[in-house]
Amino acid sequence: MAAEVLSQAGVKVDLYDAMPSVGRKFLMAGKGGMNITHSEPFDQFLSRYGSGKAHIKPLLDAFGSEALRAWLQALGVETFVGSSGKVFPVDMKAAPLLRAWLHRLRVDGVSFHMRHQWLGWDDGLLRFLTPEGENKVSADAVVLALGGGSWARLGSTGAWVSLLAQQGIAVDPLKPSNCGFDVEWSEFFRNRFAGQPLKSVQASFSLSAEAEFCQPGELIVTADGVEGSLIYKMSALLREQIASTGAALIYLDLAPGKDKQYLIDRISAPRGKHTMANHLRKRIGIDGVKAGLLREVLLKEDFDNPVRLCEAIKALPVKLVAARPIDEAISTAGGITFEALDPHLMIRAMPGVFCAGEMLDWEAPTGGYLLTACFACGRVAGEGALSWLQCDDFAAGKLVSTEELQIK
Repeated sequence: MAAEVLSQAGVKVDLYDAMPSVGRKFLMAGKGGMNITHSEPFDQFLSRYGSGKAHIKPLLDAFGSEALRAWLQALGVETFVGSSGKVFPVDMKAAPLLRAWLHRLRVDGVSFHMRHQWLGWDDGLLRFLTPEGENKVSADAVVLALGGGSWARLGSTGAWVSLLAQQGIAVDPLKPSNCGFDVEWSEFFRNRFAGQPLKSVQASFSLSAEAEFCQPGELIVTADGVEGSLIYKMSALLREQIASTGAALIYLDLAPGKDKQYLIDRISAPRGKHTMANHLRKRIGIDGVKAGLLREVLLKEDFDNPVRLCEAIKALPVKLVAARPIDEAISTAGGITFEALDPHLMIRAMPGVFCAGEMLDWEAPTGGYLLTACFACGRVAGEGALSWLQCDDFAAGKLVSTEELQIK
């Protein structure tokens, strides 16, 4: 996005990437359906960024969900709104979008340099490690968009953290976000149910009176614990709770939409010759991994007490003991603090160096929020770099739009 803003204004742009091709994590994000953004109202959309929403708001004001959809349409990519409010390209794919975008950038004169791993600076020059050895580059302005620290094989290694810390830039440690969590399953449960989805449940968790979570959805039982969209939505709260107390307790409603008394009445009926497993299945539709979870958490005698059993069905405690490793996470929290940046996303201590995307200290759940904010960061950083290069108004703190600069 930064390269597009700059090149369309006539600036010579060189784009360096450590990988053999660009956009690898972007393509991975589109695997199974390219959820590019979300259609919900702005205030609700903004709330998804949690404690970082005050920093993200100016970026989304400049280039939000509607602007992104218009930008895609201009690129020749039509979008539609799914039943959940998520926005997708009509063909649901990331690759055609990326190809069209790269073609337009090349037509605008952007030069791409692959297999260039950034090593920091040497006397003001950018250092890159290439297959031919080290290369040093002089630039009038620099935009860093180096990603977080997850999925290192796609390029976002987090190696930049030490490079900026060496320059005295404030960087909060990278942490996993949109990640799974470890649960100390029994060997039997792990072997029997790992990989199975837990559908039609509701998860609740309370960090404090001000930070409560209660939403329906589904998750996946893994050999190590739990993951999936419902877990990702509360990953920030869970991660902070574990960091504070060593564990986090979530409660799963295995029968949402059915009140406790209804379940008690159903389960209290004589079961005759039926096993408890068959009784649960026939009377209240609890079987498979849900029944396995009950046996994992409850004592044997709890199954003979309808009240205690149904209380567990409506609020089954599951103890999470650790977040999964950062490289398994979909995204990361932490990064360059916004206090270290000016409103144009320029590093205050390094004039002419701008930062964008996941390397900044913000996080959001999946659902189009991550990509939208990354697009917005790139746009604002590109306009900031353009103002730095071409406009005296930058020094006065005025962010000038591309259109205004072209007129000037």
